[in-house]
Amino acid sequence: MKVITWNINGIRAVVKKDFFEIIDDLDPDVLCLQETKAQESETEKALTPLLEDYKASFSAAERKGYSGTATLSKKEPVSTSEGMNKQEHDEEGRIICTEFENFYLVNVYIPNSGSELNRLDYREEWDKDFLSYLKDLEAKKPVVVCGDLNVAHQAIDLKNDKSNYNKTAGYTQTEIDGMTRMLESGFIDVFRHFNPDTEAYTYWSYRFNARKKNIGWRLDYFLVSESLIDKVKNIEILSEIKGSDHCPVSLEIED
Repeated sequence: MKVITWNINGIRAVVKKDFFEIIDDLDPDVLCLQETKAQESETEKALTPLLEDYKASFSAAERKGYSGTATLSKKEPVSTSEGMNKQEHDEEGRIICTEFENFYLVNVYIPNSGSELNRLDYREEWDKDFLSYLKDLEAKKPVVVCGDLNVAHQAIDLKNDKSNYNKTAGYTQTEIDGMTRMLESGFIDVFRHFNPDTEAYTYWSYRFNARKKNIGWRLDYFLVSESLIDKVKNIEILSEIKGSDHCPVSLEIED
């Protein structure tokens, strides 16, 4: 099974670019999108050319034009669900869980802590509740988590670590600790597992010509339960693919 995760930074914007050609070329079995910035009906309409081949699930924020996720699967899932069953978290359309025979696939867009770190306390609570949600799933069958986790876990995961530490959303100790707890609980960061010393990024600001200069962050991940790591065949950061300020990440795993 080939799974692609991609923060597209607006479904209506990305489909006006080379999005459908890119997806046709990548040919994923499952496509997980974050930051659709649209209501379910708007996302469905924008993705119409894919819906002949894919079963689709959409989740949207109550606030229009904000957040949102979509999961498209060629294979009929066993089940799908949205959110983590906590109202304070589930109003922003951030989680779609797709159940397959051998694992749960959780497509997630984790909250950004804000330019002034004004949501950092909320982010800390989110991380704790999200981990509890994942462990509840994992008690039933193994879990694959993918999406924009909005954290650079180690210094190798962003270009300018010292100038951003505890000053910029995505690289505070609070967020780093949240990610560490996930890994210590038994989830494996697949890219870093296979590429321990590789500097690779998945996000580049639109400002300051950051992508051309490769001043980036690794914010987009695949995490898997320990029991699944031997089933991973390949993981790749597709940094050459444009269309968003994030690039896709591809995982190939035995299903």
